[in-house]
Amino acid sequence: MASIHLRYPGGKAKALTLSYDDGVEQDKKLLEIMQQYGLKGTFNLNSGLYAAEGTEYPTGQIHRRMTEKQINECFQNSGQEIAVHSLTHPFLEQLPGNLVIKEITEDRERLEKQFDTIVRGMAYPFGTYSDSVVEILKNCGIAYARTVISTFDFRMPADWLRLTATCHHKAPELMQLAKKFIEDEVDWAPYLFYLWGHSYEFEADDNWQVIEEFAEYISNRKDVWYATNIQIYEYTKAYEQLIFSADGKRISNPTATDLWLKYDDTICEIKSGSTYTMIQVSKD
Repeated sequence: MASIHLRYPGGKAKALTLSYDDGVEQDKKLLEIMQQYGLKGTFNLNSGLYAAEGTEYPTGQIHRRMTEKQINECFQNSGQEIAVHSLTHPFLEQLPGNLVIKEITEDRERLEKQFDTIVRGMAYPFGTYSDSVVEILKNCGIAYARTVISTFDFRMPADWLRLTATCHHKAPELMQLAKKFIEDEVDWAPYLFYLWGHSYEFEADDNWQVIEEFAEYISNRKDVWYATNIQIYEYTKAYEQLIFSADGKRISNPTATDLWLKYDDTICEIKSGSTYTMIQVSKD
């Protein structure tokens, strides 16, 4: 039996994504760092908690939410993903179901109108959820929802609505994990490095160098796909739609996405709408 494993666009075996919450002023500096180094990720926003225009924060306040205008200036045309973080950042599992629906759908609707897009991603406020909340998300059109659980490895998600991360940027293991991610030779299942946090923490801890060092080290790698959360989700779901013949040597791609896989020792591209036969591959 052949060994078959997903590969990212271009046949890459590694992907990196970031996820940052709350829509605070420090996101502007984080975004500048990400843009400088070509990193991609997702910013999870509470559209019901935008600061009022003209808000002036007390000296020393660290958690400073942006106004709607500032949010627009920061993220419009940034190439980053905008996702749901609930309307008002409650503990969702403690709310009646109808209010969970309101928190998710109203935040989603506002963000879609604000950014003229379709919003399908989410991060749980406080990282908390329940089975009933997960079921509600399915009916609200949410494709994935990030938890605050760290695996300290590079596994692909087993449950996109209970999405785990590799680590928080405060993890002492951050750079050790980054080096392993870069240096490892990936033979089988692909790697996903998923970093999460809040950008205001860099100011609170006076350690912007943590993300700058990480970004500089991990950027510009030819074997890494730098993508937003939703890009990775959608690519993975498209890959799952590949159709294989009984002997596994004929592969049909019914999706609108060009897909890649590793078939034994061969990297194959399965073009959108095409059927690929393994006899096409030369072992010379």
